[in-house]
Amino acid sequence: MIELIAATNNANKLREFRQILGNDFKVMSLKEVGISVDVEEDADTFYGNALKKAKVISELTGKASLADDSGLIVDALGGAPGVYSARYGGEDGNDVLNRQKLLKEMDGISDRKARFHSTIVLYFPSGEVIRAEGNVEGEILYEETGDNGFGYDNLFYSIDLGESFGTATEEAKNGVSHRGRALQQLVEKLNQR
Repeated sequence: MIELIAATNNANKLREFRQILGNDFKVMSLKEVGISVDVEEDADTFYGNALKKAKVISELTGKASLADDSGLIVDALGGAPGVYSARYGGEDGNDVLNRQKLLKEMDGISDRKARFHSTIVLYFPSGEVIRAEGNVEGEILYEETGDNGFGYDNLFYSIDLGESFGTATEEAKNGVSHRGRALQQLVEKLNQR
């Protein structure tokens, strides 16, 4: 069993890490290891933010640390909200404001193509870094649909599932999601070490 610390204070991401990685991994939260820190995401790339978070937590704990930076990329908005997805509405982590701003920005736009992207970094105390990425294609809906998921899920229609992430079960979403695909790639890379 591989033991690692999730470099996140987001309970939804922590739950997805645990569900997707399964029993071969012991994923500990920051709270479980007695750390109360919120690493500022000030890089201009998903990789930069994920690397920073994983490295800080690994250096604080002396253990392997797993971090994700992910976001929604909308073609018609030039890739926005992108790396700024969590604070797109002006307040960090306010999902309601983020969705409201996205709907306002998409008003009158017929090209609704979008994708979720996730960059995962596993940082070891030795300085070794394993990077993995995943994407899921879809479209931005005209209104919120469903109550499942978090973030922009109920505005994202998944082409793979044929439904909104907001109406999909956790199991179905995790099977095709950007984070699920990045974590699967991470596991493959770990198995090749």
